[in-house]
Order: sequence, then structure tokens, then C-alpha cells
Amino acid sequence: MTAIYLGIDPGVHGAVAVLNADGRLVEIHDIPALADGAKGRNAINAPLLASMVFKSHATAAFCELVGPRPGEGAVGAFGFGRSRGVIEGVLGAAGIACTMIAPPVWKRAAGIAPGKENKDSARAAAIALWPSQAHLFARKCDVDRAEAALIGLAGLKRAAT
Repeated sequence: MTAIYLGIDPGVHGAVAVLNADGRLVEIHDIPALADGAKGRNAINAPLLASMVFKSHATAAFCELVGPRPGEGAVGAFGFGRSRGVIEGVLGAAGIACTMIAPPVWKRAAGIAPGKENKDSARAAAIALWPSQAHLFARKCDVDRAEAALIGLAGLKRAAT
């Protein structure tokens, strides 16, 4: 049986990519989020995420290292931190080692310039790498899927060295 890895773009609009050891994209999922957080805000649903993670049979995960963003308020920062905590908790409960990868590191590995204005570059890179699955990255809102897949691939490259 081949090893399975997860690439995770955290947050309520994030995604989880499932890759094999060769970097082939096996499947991709949007982060399960429901409007059941404080004041009806979207929050990651831990049981749904756990179901997804356990079904993947992954042996390791690579997740974008996130922290408070400039200009972000306390409520937003707390929500983003909660998302990271849910992801780490689910991975820990599943016994899956998680390596955090800073955005500049995975973007450099993917050949993407830093900055929010380069979001479509992630989609273009993912489509070029997995052309038979281009439909997974077709919409502008699929950028988080593309980033999750590229984070996973960058983690695999990093682990191989």
C-alpha cells in the first residue's frame, strides 16, 4: 500500500488535498465549515473534518503555517487560530504527524510569487501539475484547493531532501 499525505490550506474557506508519495492528487476536499460558530460565523466542523482525515488513511500532513494577519481584528485572529487548533487536534487524534510550512516556503517550491495578488498563479500551477484534474481548480473560489495541493506537494519535496 502506498503512503498517503495531506496538504492543508487552513481556515474556514480552506481545503484538504490527498496525495500519494509520487505527488499524484488522489482527491481534494473543501474544509467542512458550518455557520455554527460565535454569532453564526463559519467555523470548521471538527467531526466532519475528522471523518475526512480518518478516511484518507494518511501517514503525514503538511499544513500552511498561519498566524495573525496585519490589520486583522481580534475576533478574526481568534477564529483563524481556532481553525488551526481544530486541524491540529484532528490530526493529533488520528495519529498523523503534521509539518507546518510557512507561505513563502511552499510558494517558492511551487514557483509562485508571494502576495495576495498572485492567487490565480496557484490555480494555474495546480492545473499545470494535474491537468487531468483541472476541473478541480476551474473556479476562482478553488484557489484554496490549489493551495492545499501545492502545500502538500511542497511538503513531499521537502521531506524527500
